[in-house]
Amino acid sequence: MSAYIGLQARVDDYLSERRRFGFQLRSLDTLLADFAKYVADRHHHGPLTVELMADWVRTGKGGLGTPETWFRRMAVLRRFIRYLQQFEPQTEMPEALIFGPEPRRMAPHIYAEEEIVELLAAARQLGPRGSLRPATFETLFGLMASTGLRVSEAIHLQDADVDLKSGILIVRQTKFAKSRQLPLHTSTLEALARYRRQRKRHVPTTANIPFFMGTRGKWLGEPLGDRQVHRVFNTLRDSLDWVNRGAHAAPRLHDLRHTFAVRRLMRWHSEGADVDQMMLALSTYLGHTKISCTYWYLSAVPELMALAGGKFEHFADLAGADDE
Repeated sequence: MSAYIGLQARVDDYLSERRRFGFQLRSLDTLLADFAKYVADRHHHGPLTVELMADWVRTGKGGLGTPETWFRRMAVLRRFIRYLQQFEPQTEMPEALIFGPEPRRMAPHIYAEEEIVELLAAARQLGPRGSLRPATFETLFGLMASTGLRVSEAIHLQDADVDLKSGILIVRQTKFAKSRQLPLHTSTLEALARYRRQRKRHVPTTANIPFFMGTRGKWLGEPLGDRQVHRVFNTLRDSLDWVNRGAHAAPRLHDLRHTFAVRRLMRWHSEGADVDQMMLALSTYLGHTKISCTYWYLSAVPELMALAGGKFEHFADLAGADDE
């Protein structure tokens, strides 16, 4: 490594270049800065080695990480190393599969309609009585179920992002630094309007207040926190005693998003729509950066595997007809 240009300086240059292309890199800031500090703390001199990189990767999660954690940390580091080799060609490049094959995404729990109804009913029973809290969580979970929003997108909505007159939800600066507009069903618009009226009785409405907000003490009027929302969901889930049909330890809040996508695909299929043509619309609505992320549902979710099998059988029949 050049004596006058430290590793952290290279990290800063790399992140600046990525940001110019529109990427939001808050997590990369911390991760790559940690790598630079790790190298400096070990007083490493000369080209970076695969051994050094692998040792750093294993420090993730306080040294208690899994092969999946290691794979993802190394994938991030490899992209930076590829950039670094332009200036330090002797830098070693670790193999992509150094920690084994890429971890497969696990099948989600796809909620039955009655489970979603039970979840919203349980949210309505939250205390304290007379507070905004029950309406907040009922509406939040209902919105996620009816639009497939990520929890981070839902809790970061501002009041001005919910345009009830136009029937549009504006999701700004999402996971991949892009914004999108989502048309809403009339039933969803009615639920959002009802919540806004209830909220107005507790907090005056202004354009820059969060749409979903804390309801008690110093948190009144403040945005909901991710941990808070997951804690409430997990408590309600455990009280409902659902049978887990996914590959994770228990049904998750994020599975509401997966359920939305799967139900939409199943509905299109039952209506005889060309699912391949509709995939791009669904991918855009969900905010996926690659349409392959949307096609994943066809091969990973039991409810849709029959649909994928049917498509293959149709293709095989056509191929057989061509051979005859």
